[in-house]
Amino acid sequence: MFSQSFPFFNHYWPFLLIGFIFYVLGNVFAKSSKVVRHTKQIFKQSYEDSTSLEKELEEETELEQDELDDEFVPALPSDLQHIPFVYTRPSPEQLVQRTQEFYELVAARRSIRSFSSDPVSKDIIREIIKAAGTAPSGAHTEPWTFVLVSDVQIKAQIREIVEREEEVNYKRRMGKQWTTDLKPLRTNWIKEYLTTAPYLILVFKQMYGLTESGERKNHYYHDISVAIACGILITAIQAAGLVTVVSTPLNGGPSIRKILNRPANEKLVLVFPVGYPASDATMPDLHRKHLSEILVEF
Repeated sequence: MFSQSFPFFNHYWPFLLIGFIFYVLGNVFAKSSKVVRHTKQIFKQSYEDSTSLEKELEEETELEQDELDDEFVPALPSDLQHIPFVYTRPSPEQLVQRTQEFYELVAARRSIRSFSSDPVSKDIIREIIKAAGTAPSGAHTEPWTFVLVSDVQIKAQIREIVEREEEVNYKRRMGKQWTTDLKPLRTNWIKEYLTTAPYLILVFKQMYGLTESGERKNHYYHDISVAIACGILITAIQAAGLVTVVSTPLNGGPSIRKILNRPANEKLVLVFPVGYPASDATMPDLHRKHLSEILVEF
């Protein structure tokens, strides 16, 4: 009876059914796409918010040349005295000897993750940091702060934050290739050296400075300046006869900054445990690239 009353439906119902299914699936897909786009927007906005302060501060330092006029006062004294550079020119033989000795010193440096808890004089660490503070910086702004931590409880708090971030890094953020490449190095998210080493040196970059009256002062090339200072810091540690390893705070920087009561213009860059190597410390048998692989001459 139904088929006689509706011959069109009786003949084409399979096509109508398929069309209805596609219509429902289309709506579901459209809604899912909106959810995915919304989720991506949330993550994008979160990332933008977390980096907006640094971008804003960096943009403030990019002054156009035509904006420089008489109203700007240099950060350094206008009548800054220039004095003679005292220099004793070494002989060619001395140059060869010095460069070879320095290469042997830095070539012996290795990243050590097993530390002895034996104490080290704090005066030695202060001299190491003093050496790092000799690094060049844009307009001599010296945009770095070195925080030296030997307090057992504070080291434990820092380790907890770093390990929490590292575990997420290994389990979620890193790709399969990355974790596979790290396996021969026998490293994971457990950072025992952060509490075993007698000292932690935390390097903060100052994204801008503050005058005595509390006004902002531009810090030019702060990323590069702090990177150079860290290179000198590692070399000074090696020259002193101690060891270290470069440790990154990842997203734990703000929490660590809060623990150490550092101001908002500072951002944690790297953490360096410093001390003697453990008696059973090992290192991967790695070999550095040959000079011909890293040098291009014209």
